[in-house]
Amino acid sequence: MKLADTLPTVLVVDDEVRSQEVMRRTLDEDFTVYTAGDADEARERLERTDISVILCDQRMPGLTGVLFLKEVRERWPDTVRIVISGYTDSEDIIAGINEAGIYQYILKPWIPDHLLATVRNAVEAQTLQRDTNRLHLELRSSTPVLRQRATAKLTRARSIFDFDRIERAPGSPLDAVCEVAVRVARYDLSVLVLGESGTGKELLARAVHYASPRAAGAFVVENCAAIPDTLLESELFGHKRGAFTGAYEDHPGLFQRANGGTVFLDEIGETSPAFQVRLLRVLQEREVRPVGAAHSVPVDVRVVAATHRDLEQRVSEGLFREDLYYRIAGVSITVPPLRERAGDIAPIARRLVHEVGAELGRPGATLSDEALACLMGYPWPGNIRELRNEIARAIALSDDDVVGAQAFSLRVLHGQAGLATASQAGSNAAALPRSGTLSERLDAIEAMVLRETLLRHRWNKTRAATELGLSRVGLRGKMARFGLEG
Repeated sequence: MKLADTLPTVLVVDDEVRSQEVMRRTLDEDFTVYTAGDADEARERLERTDISVILCDQRMPGLTGVLFLKEVRERWPDTVRIVISGYTDSEDIIAGINEAGIYQYILKPWIPDHLLATVRNAVEAQTLQRDTNRLHLELRSSTPVLRQRATAKLTRARSIFDFDRIERAPGSPLDAVCEVAVRVARYDLSVLVLGESGTGKELLARAVHYASPRAAGAFVVENCAAIPDTLLESELFGHKRGAFTGAYEDHPGLFQRANGGTVFLDEIGETSPAFQVRLLRVLQEREVRPVGAAHSVPVDVRVVAATHRDLEQRVSEGLFREDLYYRIAGVSITVPPLRERAGDIAPIARRLVHEVGAELGRPGATLSDEALACLMGYPWPGNIRELRNEIARAIALSDDDVVGAQAFSLRVLHGQAGLATASQAGSNAAALPRSGTLSERLDAIEAMVLRETLLRHRWNKTRAATELGLSRVGLRGKMARFGLEG
């Protein structure tokens, strides 16, 4: 195949031979150029050759350029039509756009670079239009396939964010939390998730969404503490073009984008009273008014909010609106901190090692018994977020796939929560569980004592058993029970 046969085709229609030749010389390096002196000759060429772009002079003997291109539009609609004229008659321009579907109107004397760029853009426009038409036909014929793919993705998302995928040990305090959340998820009630930072409130909110009738809709997240009020309002409710400096186009807010789904408002306790008024109105009226808009837009969303603050106390202090509190707290669910569910540390740590190891290119990473015991004896004031960071640090600093306790930071090795936690609850009591049954609390304390003793004796089981008044076999049994030994 010759190179000329692969180039896009252009037909130049002009009654002046000199004009034909000038345009040919301008275009022939990038295009296969044909010429015609009038409409009849051009028509013959169009019937024989697939033409991508036609450049037609407006003033010609017989048919004018616009009238001829109107015919071209009817018979060869895929050909991109361009008029070249030395006259600036506005009526001709309007007629060309409306009647002949003119892509571009070029005035004489034209500039070679401009003409070349215009024809290149015209060819690209034709290619994009053909691709769009093809995709449209494919989409029409493949609706069942697309529906099947969407269903498969939803099923996969539900399995990933299912309540059973929230990592915890058998008998964990989270079991009761998840049981309540499962029951609430099926009803279109607002949910307020309470708990310290890093406890997994967003993960619980996602599980609620994917267990609800809104699972096919979007789940969108906004951290209310991360941006100032003015931007938060625009981000959640949207804005119109020109509403403020930098608003160059209309911007639909998260409430509109989540229509039919769920909006998760994290750290809602950090919002100002002024913003709380706007949010309350949206929740009451079920409509948003984008910044700068004259009219409101109806929205249908479920709101799941979260905070580490004591909202009831903030209400009593006048820092949070009482009416908004009751609007978002249809059902309140509290996620306990990691120190109150010490039994969950081992399964969570193992899962994090698997996930973080894969992210860091160390998919075979595991925790040694000593490392796992270290993790179980630390109170984790930063909860799962801190645990994840500590595991990432340890994997990065370990030369072997088996991560040892020596890779952890000193505060974890010593079982110290740090000054902030110590000042709040006392350094010795910081790790003590404050919820759960008596049996669960005693188990957590026993695991901490075992871990502390083993660390102090450098994992010499004979010495540790002697100090604790246990046989070596009895000590090993307790270590296995609490996951201190793999």
